[in-house]
Amino acid sequence: MSQPEKKVDRRVIRSKEALKQALLKLMADKDFDAITITEIVELSNYNRGTFYTHYVNKEALLDDIIDELIRELLKSYRSPYENQDIFRINELTANSVRIFEHVLHYSSVYAILLRSNVISNLREKMFRALKDVSMNELVYSDNGINPELLANYAIHGLLGLIFYWIESGFAYSSSYMQEQLILMIQWRPTEAKTNVVPER
Repeated sequence: MSQPEKKVDRRVIRSKEALKQALLKLMADKDFDAITITEIVELSNYNRGTFYTHYVNKEALLDDIIDELIRELLKSYRSPYENQDIFRINELTANSVRIFEHVLHYSSVYAILLRSNVISNLREKMFRALKDVSMNELVYSDNGINPELLANYAIHGLLGLIFYWIESGFAYSSSYMQEQLILMIQWRPTEAKTNVVPER
């Protein structure tokens, strides 16, 4: 006999969301290390008892924000191949790429975290999560390339684009970023003209 689904307590969802939003609002103006739990609960209109019911400290609250962000990031990353047995990368289209739409949807959160002193934590968690998914869910034919080196190369490149885009204040549309990513993936340069002046 299957277990009945656990009913989600809407009050818990509301209080946790209020605490998250309060922390993000405070982080928009000051470093995470300088923020106190008292400030968080006062801004969220809850009390310390409610805070400690959900989180052991403010670091746990921040982790909850980042973990939720990464869950959504991974959904967007998987989107082009989640219902396919074979993922044909050469047939990948810009419209099937969802990762930039995800970043734009959470643009205010990413921008706050990027300006804060917790950005290294965010980058590291994003990298580890994307690398794990890439290595465990996408199996390439043997081409002599070390799979772990390939995953490091690809994920660092993708994150570089994402963080450049955030740092630029989202200077380009998400559709443009998707199109550019596809062009980069499919580009196979064989030569490049140099601008180096030869020594005489």
